[in-house]
Amino acid sequence: MKNVDYIIVGDGYAGLFMAHQLIKNNKSFVIFSEGRKSASQISAGIINPVVLKKFTTFWKAQEQIDFLKDSLKEIESYTGENYLINAPIHRIFHDENEQNLWLKKSGNEELSAFLDQNFDSLNGVKNDFQTGKVNQSARLNVNGFFSGLFNYLEKNNHLVKERFNYTQLNPSESVYKDFFFKNIIFCEGMGVKDNPYFSEIAVVPNKGHHIKVKLSQPIPENITIKKKHFLFPTGNGLYFYGGTYDRDQLHHHIDDSAVTQLVNGLSEFYPCDFEVEEVHFGFRPTVKDRRPIIGRHETLNNLYVFNGMGARGILNGCYFSRDLFHFIENDIPLHEEVSSKRFQ
Repeated sequence: MKNVDYIIVGDGYAGLFMAHQLIKNNKSFVIFSEGRKSASQISAGIINPVVLKKFTTFWKAQEQIDFLKDSLKEIESYTGENYLINAPIHRIFHDENEQNLWLKKSGNEELSAFLDQNFDSLNGVKNDFQTGKVNQSARLNVNGFFSGLFNYLEKNNHLVKERFNYTQLNPSESVYKDFFFKNIIFCEGMGVKDNPYFSEIAVVPNKGHHIKVKLSQPIPENITIKKKHFLFPTGNGLYFYGGTYDRDQLHHHIDDSAVTQLVNGLSEFYPCDFEVEEVHFGFRPTVKDRRPIIGRHETLNNLYVFNGMGARGILNGCYFSRDLFHFIENDIPLHEEVSSKRFQ
C-alpha cells in the first residue's frame, strides 16, 4: 500500500492548479487522468478580466490575474517553461456607441486598469470603428501547459493514467485500491455527474465549439482579436476561432449550426478567404451564479469537490485552488460565494 496526503481526480485546470498547490506545499499526492482531452485541454486559454459584451469586470478579477501570473512563475520554476503568452485582446467595436460606452466605463475605478482609453486600427481585418485593448489580458499556451505539467507529474510519480473507479473507494477506511489517503479532491468537470458522492452539485453543461482555420491573408499575430468570438494564431499556419455557448444541444457530436455560426462570425470581420481545417467541442461545467462550487462532503470529511469553473477555468482554477488548500489544511473558511453550501 502507498500512503499519500491527497488523491486528485480529474486533469483539467482545477486538477492541475490543485496539483500545483500540493507541489508548492510539499504534499504527497497522485492525480488520476483517464487520458481523454477535457474541456480545459481544448479551451482557448484566454485570460481576460473583462466581460466583453457589456464592458464590465467580475468578482476578484484583479486578484485573480495577479495570482495567476505569480502561479505561472512558480510552475515555470519546476517545468522550465513559461506558459503565459502576452497577446492582449483587441475588441472590435460594432459602432460608435460601443466606442463611447467603452470610454465611459474606462473611467470607472474598477475598470480603469483594464480598458485602455487609446483606440487602435488593425490591419487585415474589418474594424471601421477601431478596437479597444484590454490591458492585463493574455493567453495561456494551453498545449504547452498541459504537456509540460503532465510530463513533470509523470516523471515525479504523481500521475496515474487510468479512470477512477468509485466502486473501489472506501472513504471510511481512507483507502482506494492500493492507496491510503488523507483527502480526495474531485475535479471532474461534467464527469461529476457520474460521481456517486457529488453527482447532485448544481453544475450545468455548456457546450462550446471552436474551429481551426487557415487564413489566405495574414493578420497581426501578437494580439488576440475579439468580435463575437476570439481569433488568434495556434502555430502550424492555423488560427483558433471560437468558442460558442450552447446549453441545449448537448449530444456528443459536432453541431453543424455551431460551425455555421463560427464561419459567419469570422466572415464578418475577416475579409479574405479561409478554410476550416478542424472542429472541436467540449462541455464547460457552469453554475447559475457564475461562481465555482467548492466544498467538503456533508458526511464524509475526507472527500472534497472543486468544480464549476465555467468559461473562466484558468483564473478560477488557479485562484480558488489556494482557497481550497487552506480550507482543508488550515480550516480557513471558504468564501460564501463559492462554497458548495450556498445551494443547500
